[in-house]
Amino acid sequence: MMKLSRLLPSRKQLSEKLLYGKVADAKDSSCLYTFAFRAGISTVRENFAAKGGAASQIFAPYSIFKGKAALTVKPVLPTFTKLDSGNLIVDRRGVMMLTFLPAIGERKYDSEKRQLFALSPTEVGSLISLGSKDSCEFFHDPSMLKSNSGQVRKTLSIKAHADGSGYFISLNVVNNILKTKEYLSVPVTTAEIAVIKTACSFALPHILGWDRLTNQPQLPRPIEGHPSKVDPKFVELEWDK
Repeated sequence: MMKLSRLLPSRKQLSEKLLYGKVADAKDSSCLYTFAFRAGISTVRENFAAKGGAASQIFAPYSIFKGKAALTVKPVLPTFTKLDSGNLIVDRRGVMMLTFLPAIGERKYDSEKRQLFALSPTEVGSLISLGSKDSCEFFHDPSMLKSNSGQVRKTLSIKAHADGSGYFISLNVVNNILKTKEYLSVPVTTAEIAVIKTACSFALPHILGWDRLTNQPQLPRPIEGHPSKVDPKFVELEWDK
């Protein structure tokens, strides 16, 4: 155990490389896969100090590494605003965040070119209810119903294999402003999709904020001021890299 602990990078180092680093190399991706699998169904919770400040934050993504791209799934909790009455109201809904990283070599992925897709609670429900031969598709446009709609759009598709052995989870991003098109696809097995579904089922009450409703002693940190003018459901998280 002593030798093994010296060889493996720390959890903090692995998380930072995936979240902030330029490239995750082969050794890191292998170790991170093991770490992420063990912690994949945990929620991203914050421990709040007595005065309401966040004491620490836990990063526990579930990651799938394949030849052309990697996929990471993690819950993002809602934020709350404190009213004059002292009550809390949801300011921004929680989401299940999907992060795609393109491969740039054997077991190497570029986190600087990551693409995000935030699943709303209803979209999470569609994912959870997928049958072995079902497929679904989600379309996101940050400027929907505005004059500049369609300038940047993302399409996430989850398509079942013909033999029912798994799915292809694919993200297509079209940016007419930068004149770029990106397509990332990750094949997932029935075991991997089972983990994703189970994790999403477990996290759903948390991204709705209902766990805070039934666990009054552990209140979230209130966000002072007015709610953001941006769609509070997921747009800020998904489109702000």
